[in-house]
Amino acid sequence: MPTDSPFLAFPPRPLRWLFLDLNSYFASVEQQLDPALRGKPIIVAPVDSDTTVAIAASVQAKKFGIGTGTPVWEAKRLCRDLIVTPARHDKYVEFHERIVEEVWRHIPVTHVCSIDEVACRLLDNENSPEAAIALAHRIKTGIRANIGECMTSSVGIAPNRLLAKLASDMQKPDGLVMFTEDQLPERLYGMKLRDIAGIGAKMERRLAQDGILDIRQYCERRPRDAGNAWGGSNGDRLWYQLHGVDLPEKPTQSRTIGHSHVLSPAKRGLEPTRLTARRLALKTASRLRRKGYRSRLLVLHGKFEDDKSNWRASVKLPCTQDSFVILHALDGLFPRLAEAGRARPGGFRLRMVGVTLCEIEAVEGEQGSLFASLDPDDPLARETRTLSLSKAMDRINEKFGRNAVSVGPLHGGRLDRVGTKIAFGRIPEMNEFHE
Repeated sequence: MPTDSPFLAFPPRPLRWLFLDLNSYFASVEQQLDPALRGKPIIVAPVDSDTTVAIAASVQAKKFGIGTGTPVWEAKRLCRDLIVTPARHDKYVEFHERIVEEVWRHIPVTHVCSIDEVACRLLDNENSPEAAIALAHRIKTGIRANIGECMTSSVGIAPNRLLAKLASDMQKPDGLVMFTEDQLPERLYGMKLRDIAGIGAKMERRLAQDGILDIRQYCERRPRDAGNAWGGSNGDRLWYQLHGVDLPEKPTQSRTIGHSHVLSPAKRGLEPTRLTARRLALKTASRLRRKGYRSRLLVLHGKFEDDKSNWRASVKLPCTQDSFVILHALDGLFPRLAEAGRARPGGFRLRMVGVTLCEIEAVEGEQGSLFASLDPDDPLARETRTLSLSKAMDRINEKFGRNAVSVGPLHGGRLDRVGTKIAFGRIPEMNEFHE
């Protein structure tokens, strides 16, 4: 296959990245922890309810057409012998850390991409096809031997990280696929545009309006024309990546910190939702402090049972990391959510609620407050005390466990359990399981 585009000559594009993707990760951890689950169709669900969805499915369950996002009731219909197991996110983080440590025994980990994905940059003495394949086999074997026999992985090897990720998705479970420069971009033509990270329904429609219906049509454009179809600055970046060019990484910055929770069917009324939102706000504020940030904007968002769209409202904050200031702002937003819920035909029935802190900035340094000696009832003096109290609560919960001390009621069975959960793109720190 030709190595040069008809539009320009490329520099050499050696193998530079190895991408490892753990297969059916959450379900595989559960099978590793419980031998009775091995070889059986299982799904991991956030709560014990048929109205929720699977957050992971074992390899055996996937054969029945069950995957992430499949409603539990539907999964049970598709597989009569299905086993549903509750999520244990602390165990998934524990296994993640052990797996990353194992990969480091063979090659430095350049990027932890998600709870079940890592990317490693290959050096010049590791990037011949033979050496890269041998390295991949050693990593896969090491994980199975030292972490657990259920922990299989698929590996992709390619000239850049995007292509290595695409290669890892081509053969599951327990696959190994390599793209070399002489195969690019033709090797990609059998894939769908949606297989590429960053191309969703909206971008697919945009490309279609410009006459691009598949990867071949995108790659056959000139770089500038492909970039114009994509839109935005650096719109031609994807074109170069699909041709195997290893472009510099774009810098990223955390701009929001938040938590959300899917409410169990019995806890979707007004008061349980309010208590859950307060608990989420406390978790978010604790995480904000641990990362050394302050926030200027609070967003309360949710999704009603009868609506696929998100409801949201926001309020400006004084630049703060104080739980009590954040809770006070949340109390001001909640009547708006209550009014929106009561106006719905079925009354207030909220399926999901979330709290997000936005416009965050780093705390540059700690120093004693200038307001500590003011009259105790002065608002500035009160905020000084409540921030100190917020930090003291962090320390107590870290030492004695989640909810050793909190703000507001956590008793009487009125509140869903709001534990730390894993978004696939973000791995919680172990400290979060104490919040």
